[in-house]
Amino acid sequence: MLTLGIETSCDETSIAVVRDGSEILSNVVSSQVRTHAEFGGIVPELAARMHTEIINLVLHNALDQANINAGRIDLIAVTSGPGLMVSLVVGISCARSLSQILHRPVIGVNHLEAHILSNFLSKSKPLLPSLCLLVSGGHTEIVLMKQFGQYEILGSTRDDAAGEAFDKVARLMGLPYPGGPAISAAAESSGHRPYSLPRPMLHDDSFDFSFSGLKTAVVNLLKKLEREGMELSVPDLAAEFQDAVVDVLARKTMRAAEETRAASVLLCGGVAANTALRQRLEREAAHSGLPFFCPDFALCTDNAAMVACAGYHNFIHRNDKLPLSPQPNIGI
Repeated sequence: MLTLGIETSCDETSIAVVRDGSEILSNVVSSQVRTHAEFGGIVPELAARMHTEIINLVLHNALDQANINAGRIDLIAVTSGPGLMVSLVVGISCARSLSQILHRPVIGVNHLEAHILSNFLSKSKPLLPSLCLLVSGGHTEIVLMKQFGQYEILGSTRDDAAGEAFDKVARLMGLPYPGGPAISAAAESSGHRPYSLPRPMLHDDSFDFSFSGLKTAVVNLLKKLEREGMELSVPDLAAEFQDAVVDVLARKTMRAAEETRAASVLLCGGVAANTALRQRLEREAAHSGLPFFCPDFALCTDNAAMVACAGYHNFIHRNDKLPLSPQPNIGI
């Protein structure tokens, strides 16, 4: 079964062709990150306009790379939400048009579920139930995947998502947008670690997170350095901030995995591309005797292959209940 996936929830225009929910025949992504970096963040109206301008070319390239014509597509899957309303409209309009032209079914996909199911694009499949850490620019959640279509949120952020925290702290340190890759790159040059930052809610009984206090701690540290006339070591502060975030994410995730008796541990979302987080969770999972799964780097950020995968599984399991209209604030 060939599924055409369409993703336009934020600032990536992506279309993919996936066979039987796991074999990626093509996964074309057109990123707007350089354009939005000039503004220090996503400009919704600009994102929507760029989606509209490029989506037909992305579709052509996806079909060409898959070496098929559109008539061979069996199912169309498109992100319905969450995301930017004006961006979601572009992808949904494209999906509706293709459905009418090709006379093929179209299914709306939850973007968060698609991130989780990106772990099923590998040859080896996670055992269920799976404990998943979903961490991105807009979401930070610990989710128990009981089976396809059944999810329970065990914990989430009470303020900033981890990705937001990376962006905000990077800006404070004079690093470029997006902050995650910038902080990770700077941390590689760290030396003796002269700074110490808190690990928010690490010993709290819940599985929730809070990163606003960590950002405040960075602000206070920068003010102290300026007040005392001390020079900031960007690599050392970047490394300490990254370690603080990773420490909290990893330890809470593994505690949740143990308490729920999960059969495997998953990591997904844009921040899953962070090498320190991937390595830490892999070590922790191995120590607990649990299989660990994380998508390839290219499948961590927004892409249509994961949308096609989610659409396929929802279609065959008859979980196609998501409206084919923009759902900007929908949860998992």
